[in-house]
Formats: sequence, C-alpha cells, structure tokens
Amino acid sequence: MTRLRNPVIRGFAPDPSLVRVGDWYYVATSSFEWFPTIPVHRSRDLAHWQYAGHVRGAAPGDSLAGIPDSGGIWAPSLSWDGERFWMVYAVVRSVGTPYFDLDTYVCTATDVSGEWSAPRRIASHGFDPALFHHEGRLWLLNMQSDHRPGGRRFAGIVMTELDRETLAPLGDTHLLLQHERLVEGPKLLHRDGWYHLVLAEGGTGLEHGVLVARSRAITGPYELDRQPLLTTRDDASVPLQKAGHAELVETPDGEWVMSHLTARPLPTPDGPRCTLGRETAIQALTWDEEGWPRLRHGGWHPAVEVDVPTKRQELGPHVSEEPLGWPWSTLRAPADPSWADTGARPGWIRLRGRHGPESWWAHSLLAQRITEHRAEAEVTVEARPRTFTQAAGLVLWYNTEAYLALDLTWAEPEGEGQHGQQWQGGGRTVLSLVEREEGGTRQAAVVEVDADGPVTLGVTVDETRARFWYVREGVRTPVGPALDFGKLSDDHGSRLRFTGSMAGVHAVDPVDAAFTADFTGFRLLCR
Repeated sequence: MTRLRNPVIRGFAPDPSLVRVGDWYYVATSSFEWFPTIPVHRSRDLAHWQYAGHVRGAAPGDSLAGIPDSGGIWAPSLSWDGERFWMVYAVVRSVGTPYFDLDTYVCTATDVSGEWSAPRRIASHGFDPALFHHEGRLWLLNMQSDHRPGGRRFAGIVMTELDRETLAPLGDTHLLLQHERLVEGPKLLHRDGWYHLVLAEGGTGLEHGVLVARSRAITGPYELDRQPLLTTRDDASVPLQKAGHAELVETPDGEWVMSHLTARPLPTPDGPRCTLGRETAIQALTWDEEGWPRLRHGGWHPAVEVDVPTKRQELGPHVSEEPLGWPWSTLRAPADPSWADTGARPGWIRLRGRHGPESWWAHSLLAQRITEHRAEAEVTVEARPRTFTQAAGLVLWYNTEAYLALDLTWAEPEGEGQHGQQWQGGGRTVLSLVEREEGGTRQAAVVEVDADGPVTLGVTVDETRARFWYVREGVRTPVGPALDFGKLSDDHGSRLRFTGSMAGVHAVDPVDAAFTADFTGFRLLCR
C-alpha cells in the first residue's frame, strides 16, 4: 500500500481525467484560456505525480485569442483503446450564455509526451465530452444544452456512436438520462454486466458531487444510485470541498480508485475563498453487495489521506527541455520569441510589452501556478519606461478582472496631475501597486525608485493577504498596504470563474508594442 495526501496535483488542476496504461497512471486536466493546453501528469503509485507533457495544438491555430476569462478548453477526457491515447475536449467561446458557442475536438497519440494528431471536430452537443471504447466500438458521451427560451441549459446526458476512423456519427443520438439536479461530465465504464454512468452533479462549486447511474443496456434506461458516491455539499467543515467530476479506474490487481476535483477553501468574512482554484485528488473505492461503487473509507466525503493499492515510487521533478516550458504558462497563445525572448540576454527573460492586462488578445504574461496558501514570489526587473503607457513587473493573477500587480513604470513629478502621454516634463520612474477587481482598478501605492539599474520586486502571500515589497539597499521595503488575495479566487465576484491563482511577470505597451523589460531570478516558493 501507498499512502497519498490529497490534493495529489496541487493548485490549478481541475476536472481530472484518469486512465491507467500498464503500470502508469495518467491524468489530464482543464487548461481553459491558458497554454500549455491540456496538461498531462503521470504516476506509478497515485501519490507522486510528474508533468508528462501536454496536447500541443489542441487549440486550432495555436490561438485562443478573444476567448473570455474561464473560456477555452473545458474538461478534457483522456482514454486508451489498447493502442492509442484519445483526448476529447470542448473549446468554449462564450461563458454564461445559452449557446456556449463551443466546438468539440478529438486528438490521438501513441505517447502522451509525444506528438498528438491535429484536432478533428466532431458532434458538439455540449461541453464535458467523453469517449467510451467498448468491444471495438467508439461512443461519444456529452451533456446537452437546450438554448431555446425556457430551455434547460443542462438538459441531460446523450450518447452517439462514432466511426472509429472518420469520427462521423453512426445512427441516432440517444438520451441516456435527465435529472432534476444539474448533471454533466459523463463517464461510462462496464463492470459485471452493468454499464455505470458516472456523473458530475450540482455544478462545480460548493454544491458539487458525483452521482452514479447504471443499466444493463448501453443505451439505457439508467437507474440512479440512492446516494451520492462523493460530495461535500452537506458539510462545510470537510477540508476538501467542491468534491466532484470523477473518473473510476481499475488497478492491475483488480482494486478500484477514483480521481476527482476538489478545493481547499479559506474562511473569510465574505464566505469561503478557494484561491488555489480546483485541484486533483484520488480516493480508493470498493463495490457494495448490490454492485454500486463506494468510497472505501465509507460515507461520501473525500479523505485527505488515502491508502491506495500501489507500491511507493517517487518521481523526480519534470525538467522541461524548453526555456519557457512547464511550469510556465501563458494566456491565450504559447510563449513566442517575438514577445518572450530568452536569447537576447543570457540568464534573463526579455518581455516585449503588448496589450494591457485586461486584454483577451495579446497580454505579455508568463506565470506559474500557486499551489499552497502561503507563498512567496520574487524577481529582478530592469527596464526604462518613458511614459505611463509602458510598465513591467510582478503580478498575482487570476483573470482580467482579478489581479494584483507591482509594476515599474513612469509617472509625472510628485504633486503633478495626470497630463497624458504628451506631457513633456521630466517625470519619475516609480513602482505602482495596482489592485483590479470586477468593480474597477485602483492604485494602492506609488513609490519612486532609482531608474538606473535593476530592481528586485517581491510579494508574500499569507492565506488571503498579499504584501508586496521591493529590495532597497539589501532590505525588503513594503509597498503600500496588504491587499486582499481572497479576491483572486473562484468564489469572488458575480461571474463564473473556473481557473486558479498564478504568480508571474508581465510587460505592457499598448501604444507602440516596442517597450521591453528584462527579468531574472524568478522564484516562487509555496509552502
């Protein structure tokens, strides 16, 4: 046995899809508007996980430009047919609308770390697609959405047989199940003559859960289990909340385990805040006398510590062959030397400023996932901003409506008003601390600094408090007040949010797209 501690993949890693091939376990997770698209992790013991690559080219044209916050690639499903890996996923272009404006794609590969086939569009009933390989046949599962006025946005689970080569539909689409509670994320498995339909139930927030239905026939009718397989909606004291979106896998020894998403909320006066986003967890399963899956430790609440039937095998950290590869991530497009250059100055990253931080198109941002509630980030930046439109610095990022940034930029002399870019005075080089939320942006502090050399910037996160600082004469000097890091969470604001908090560096120049800033020594410590 191996004892694992949940979450096993920490920080922004939602909607895990688990598959076993031989002695290896693989998990694919949602990437939304971020690159690399569809990260895949692997493990031999279910406790220790290592980045194994991503589905390069999952976004057609390698672009998600214009995709809204929390749009993009939702809930990929990874499967294995005995010869190839299959990945099916939806690219969602509208969030919070009846149509979703999505396209569903399929890619295949013989090695998750290798080259994936170009995405092929298939029937796009709704998000959260999955493939079921059974007796040489291929089936596509989906939730369906009824976009008509008065229609249900979650109108049940449907299934269509696909031709294995052309991916064209074969025959009719079958309605498997409708339920009064929201259901999505269907996965199908066959055991002891039963087809088990595993469903994400109740939405992806605090009401989330896993519900199972089963049938003797693949097209139904399906009967629902009398109880949830997994949920925390009934007990806010469980440390792993939002438990849901599961996939069941059999081990080589005939035991069963389950992957699911979860979150670790922090209490605040405004309610729980999941600043780390939704994460990946593993539970051990058994089957009861009636043939229903159950958590091995009993009940339906997820356990933090779980004994799984594997032999302990630690993996070393993944070493990327790309200078700006994992754990770096970028928004809506992969890192490109035209704006993120590691060759211009050895040991440094040169960013060329482009659109502002609220752009859905071309924000020059490099970021890494924050994986614990206490973290510290630090970087040294060298730049020569000549106007208020040029800025570069350290950023804590959730999305275009929720970020905190300490930027090296330009400002009028102290006491002068804001005169616009055409003002001809000398001005100052300053550090500007900015806080962005749904209601707008505010400048929390301005500090004048020496413009002639590099400046080291940093931030310390202690649960829901973020304190920015810079180094002056070898001493950390605070900039402004502590800011509310809890606003950088899934749970803050009025709009749907599905990702997680990141720390990184960015550069802005919406006027000329020519201003550059050099960064070195980026460090992110999470504990």
